[in-house]
Amino acid sequence: MSTTRISVARAHNVHLSRGGVSVIADVSPDGFPIIRYWGAELGSLSDADLDMVALADQRPAVTNAPNAPIQVSILPEQSRGWMGSQGLLGHHDGAGFSPRFRATEIRLTDMHSLDVDTVDQESGLGILLEMRLSEDGLLGMRATVTNLAPVAYQLEALTLFLPVPIDATEILDFSGRHLRERSPQRTAFTLGSRVREGRRGKPGVDSSFLTAVGTQGFGFRRGEVWALHVAWSGNGRTIVERSSEGVSMIGGGELLHPGEIELLQGDSYASPWVAASWGEGLDAVSARFHSFLRHSERHPSGPRPVVLNTWEAVYFEHSIETLRDLVQRAGEVGIERFVLDDGWFGSRRDDTSGLGDWYVSPDVWPTGLGELISLVHSHGMDFGLWFEPEMINLDSELARAHPEWIMTTGTRFALPARSQQVLDLTHPEAFDYLLERIDALLTEYDIAFIKWDHNRDLVDAGHSPLGRAAVHNQTLALYRLLDQLQERHPGLEIESCSSGGGRVDLEILQHTQRIWASDCIDPLERQDIQRWTGLIVPLEYMGSHVGNPRAETTGRVQSLDFRAATAFFGSFGVEWDITQATETDRAELAAWISAYKAHRQLLHTGTVVRSDHADPAIYVTGVVADDHSEALFSIASLTTSEFAPLGRVTLPGLDEQRNYQVQALQIGGPREERSGFVEASWWSRSITASGRVLARVGVQTPVLRPEEAVLLHVTELGNDNIQEQ
Repeated sequence: MSTTRISVARAHNVHLSRGGVSVIADVSPDGFPIIRYWGAELGSLSDADLDMVALADQRPAVTNAPNAPIQVSILPEQSRGWMGSQGLLGHHDGAGFSPRFRATEIRLTDMHSLDVDTVDQESGLGILLEMRLSEDGLLGMRATVTNLAPVAYQLEALTLFLPVPIDATEILDFSGRHLRERSPQRTAFTLGSRVREGRRGKPGVDSSFLTAVGTQGFGFRRGEVWALHVAWSGNGRTIVERSSEGVSMIGGGELLHPGEIELLQGDSYASPWVAASWGEGLDAVSARFHSFLRHSERHPSGPRPVVLNTWEAVYFEHSIETLRDLVQRAGEVGIERFVLDDGWFGSRRDDTSGLGDWYVSPDVWPTGLGELISLVHSHGMDFGLWFEPEMINLDSELARAHPEWIMTTGTRFALPARSQQVLDLTHPEAFDYLLERIDALLTEYDIAFIKWDHNRDLVDAGHSPLGRAAVHNQTLALYRLLDQLQERHPGLEIESCSSGGGRVDLEILQHTQRIWASDCIDPLERQDIQRWTGLIVPLEYMGSHVGNPRAETTGRVQSLDFRAATAFFGSFGVEWDITQATETDRAELAAWISAYKAHRQLLHTGTVVRSDHADPAIYVTGVVADDHSEALFSIASLTTSEFAPLGRVTLPGLDEQRNYQVQALQIGGPREERSGFVEASWWSRSITASGRVLARVGVQTPVLRPEEAVLLHVTELGNDNIQEQ
């Protein structure tokens, strides 16, 4: 890498260009960096071109405004006339609340990394801004504020912003609840501020997740989109703002509790990384996140194993006798990883006691877990184990021995949730206890995988004895704990689970290899949950299981075809007591598992595409190989349509110049014999067409009932003539 130090004696327009994206930053000695352009790659630009871009972005002064044009930087400042949201909020005992930063040093590395040191002598603060444009075109920004003054600085907020053009007229973000995570919501991008805050000590099941703004009617394959995500597993905030001066911007950062960050002289606070993705349609935005994660250090290596988790199969009914048949059946259908869920430790016979006592229960497992693990291995599977390390029951030996390790604002405990309190990882002794206990179990037993749960919000999350707010430090301690366990046990994989999908963010995926998208595995609900979670999370990270015929959380009864076809587009697993399944169902499940193994390389390395189908009853989702030689598509019927038959669906993302063969991927026997399925005219043969025709004209769908899905396998034909087979 080549790093260049740039003089700050005059203004510079710095062009970062990579991965199909350009970012132009105006760095002036009299100010904080201003983004003049963020969007499609502009190619090679001369100094005159860059000056023109900066000039075109500068607004003239208007009536009833400061004499000089208002300049809105990445860290907007009131001291420069901006009366909207401020980038930095804080004070020195009431003073220094309105800083004005100036650049002191600029460092540019290989035209895709920019560091700018800034200082405000009057307020006694310095800020380092880091900007990184990944090879995928994903823009990352982080700021580190340092207190240079002898008086303590109370930091209230540090929020980074990016400009978006006036052409962006719609906002897409997310909300949700337990069992219905990442529900999309669209609003008009109007004057004023749209602020989303998460105060749960984690992003939460109602997290804004991804904040996207775009041109009118933008979709997966259409429109121009600018999107932002706060890569942080604690409290967070995102803002979409438009002013009457024509300034439009999106921003994000950590949400801090009062008094949470106090900086003594020389102390620093680093904000979370804010990740921003531009693209022509949501699929392009999504692809940048996926590619970034696939280049991450913690990205899971090798084929994603087929998992069986015991929770909805046996709940707390643990014994070798109970599980022996389940292990055998799991091996027979092709399961590769057997995960023992809650109930194996301490006094944990239900969800009211035992959390924190991470010792194998002699009542349930009198000889330890060795016999079960040996049995699992004998059937060709590796072994995983459930933990909830950040939580504690008051009815536990740990709580009785160390009540001071429980998060509290003073003398009272927080309101209980699921009979749980929160273990304060910022106590070094509590951190060391968890590290020792989990490490000891990983050392004693051959455990390949941890399901890491986190089942309550952080209420009154203070550090005893003074009760100072501690969510920020708790989150950092979590990252350290995850990293140290994996450093001690290379190859260990960890799944982030938090009341289902309550802790899904870009930063937790730098420390884990899998996320549990939702506690709801009803496939109808999961079609939505996985579709939108997949905007950031690649399929190989997203745990997706085949549940019981009657969904535990909704009571719906659904076919194995629909359950398995939905789980297919993820990290495939089973959460079902298959000892109670019929021989026919187990054979069909085995066929689905075999098909998943045959196609998981494509599913977990290819590009996810989604069709903007006008009929809301139909979802079309596909994965296209990086070399465009192959693809898999799912056509899912969610509900009854106003149309019968359903008509054509398009298959996007293929090379428009190549010819392809499209075939039904029949798994578990001919579908029409089992469901009254009515095939399309080409279904039992195949069809060939160019990528252009498939993307713009599409193929006729079979007649599908609600809650039914079919899979299509598309393979390249080279230069063969296009004809019906």
